[in-house]
Amino acid sequence: MVITSTSNEQIKKLIQLKEKSKVRKTTGTFTVEGKKMFVEIPAEDLVSVYVSETFLKENGELVKDKKYQIVSDQVFKKISDTVTPQGIVAVVKQKSYSIDYIIEKRNKEKSCIVVLDRLQDPGNMGTIVRTGEAAGISGIIMSKDSADIYNPKVIRSTMGSIFRGPFSIVDTLKDNGITTYAAHLKGELYNSGSLTKDCALLIGNEARGLSEEISTKADKLIKIPMHGKVESLNAAVATAILMYEAAR
Repeated sequence: MVITSTSNEQIKKLIQLKEKSKVRKTTGTFTVEGKKMFVEIPAEDLVSVYVSETFLKENGELVKDKKYQIVSDQVFKKISDTVTPQGIVAVVKQKSYSIDYIIEKRNKEKSCIVVLDRLQDPGNMGTIVRTGEAAGISGIIMSKDSADIYNPKVIRSTMGSIFRGPFSIVDTLKDNGITTYAAHLKGELYNSGSLTKDCALLIGNEARGLSEEISTKADKLIKIPMHGKVESLNAAVATAILMYEAAR
């Protein structure tokens, strides 16, 4: 049976799940779109799959072992979050990690944690998650007022890292006995002696930076060397530089 109407209850729920953070939180699920992302989904986290008629004709092998619902191409445009729909959307269970888990992982691997304070841009969030996996960080801790990590734009930007990197969402950011370095315009330039120990990198809001409360709790304020008239870098770029410096 092919779903041909956007008034179908399954389709209405899918659209809400795509568009509303509250629905994602209530259901404990989120949507993932595209072939590349689909093959990254852990089997135990897959809830349901929706494919367009065209996708099924061209990529049937990809879902032959899955239970899936066929959707007309026109209806699929409504559940897609991209300008050019890719033909496959999955509903996936959200993960839940504690701060203790991330800290324990760090202790075992002697690695770095990234702490995000009110980061708002979905693209930045997703890029940090993806780059964090590449740089080998232990995990990400983010304030509750940061961008929704399950926003479709965040999910796309992670390129699959969302399924592997542990993260924790907290009401308040607390001291956990880790050496903390805050990325701050008033900080000292980091050098070859910086970030040599296990640490947490504190990254603030794109426009306003770290809150005063978080900045004052940091063990040290650091900044990235700048040339020319540039005052600061994109939050994701700055975080990437610091993550790789910590890894080095």
